[in-house]
Amino acid sequence: MRIAVYLAHPRPDSFNRALFDAVVDELRGHAVDVVPHDLYTEGFDSALSATDTETVDSTTADNEQVRRYQNELAELDALIFIHPNWWGMPPAILTGWIQRVLTPAVAYKLTDAAGEPIGLLRAKRALVLNTSDTTEERERDIFGDPLQQIWAACVLPYIGIEDVRRKVFRTVTDSTDQWRATWLAEARTLAAALATDY
Repeated sequence: MRIAVYLAHPRPDSFNRALFDAVVDELRGHAVDVVPHDLYTEGFDSALSATDTETVDSTTADNEQVRRYQNELAELDALIFIHPNWWGMPPAILTGWIQRVLTPAVAYKLTDAAGEPIGLLRAKRALVLNTSDTTEERERDIFGDPLQQIWAACVLPYIGIEDVRRKVFRTVTDSTDQWRATWLAEARTLAAALATDY
């Protein structure tokens, strides 16, 4: 079992980083081959080039770092994304990663002019862990939970992920140490389930 974990938060003291560390540690305890990626520490360049906008065949990325991420995708059994909810979106670095790495002929192909996708990844499961300072009611009733739409309706099914799991930890800013400990334990449980459910 090989699982990549992607962190998109710039602060090393953030709760997102604590989630990342807990998840990576938990997976290693289950004899998973973990591939951890802190996108900020790795200096991922989220800006698209003209080559990145090719919509038919993007197997020849002109960036070595992008090619490494793309080559790694073919060997993964599951993916985990950890990021905050910023303006109803993932941070720009993760949005850029999606747009630059999950490209045609690498992560999906289109069947016809109507744009019906066929996912190309071996991985069929993903876990998304989000942090938020918006209450669940406001997120659902006013904003319509845009991150759920992004991950579970747009991005992950498009590349062939059939089992999309997501958990939001909220509200982080006013959370206590006890709540954070509980959330970290829950994140560990969710990561373990992703690795062991077949």
